[in-house]
Amino acid sequence: MQDAAYWVRCLDLKPHPEGGFYRETYRAAESIETSGLPARFTGRRSFSTAIYFLLRNQDRSVFHRIRSDELWHYHAGDSLSIYVLHEENGLTVHRLGADIEHGDSLQVVVPANTWFGAHLETPGRYTLAGCTVAPGFDFADFEMADRATLLKTFSGHADIITLLTNP
Repeated sequence: MQDAAYWVRCLDLKPHPEGGFYRETYRAAESIETSGLPARFTGRRSFSTAIYFLLRNQDRSVFHRIRSDELWHYHAGDSLSIYVLHEENGLTVHRLGADIEHGDSLQVVVPANTWFGAHLETPGRYTLAGCTVAPGFDFADFEMADRATLLKTFSGHADIITLLTNP
């Protein structure tokens, strides 16, 4: 098995603002006009986008949300816990990985406008994933969570909120 540095180098991954490393690999040539999108979008968006995303054991993807659905695909490495906060359902934890017999999934969907973050639950090396977003990702749709606000809304999940937010 390759190490994280191998993938960062070979895939030309760069640091991501939420944590980890990424590189956009696909952006649809066609786009949807603002008038054809739900009101939460402020401008035209590509039909779809895709990235490679790598988290090492020492990294975390802090809680954030985007205005589109995001589909995560497992590629290599260890299992990754993806934490999704729902105002109605509280916290859902998904495991992205290849250990299907022990609860992993090769794909995980994060619904639009939900807070989510990720990290390697058990000490491991890294997880290499792919993320597909539709309508396509735009940083105008990206919002990092405020710790105090999340703690007020989801007070029963203080440990994971503290771990996956910045002070």
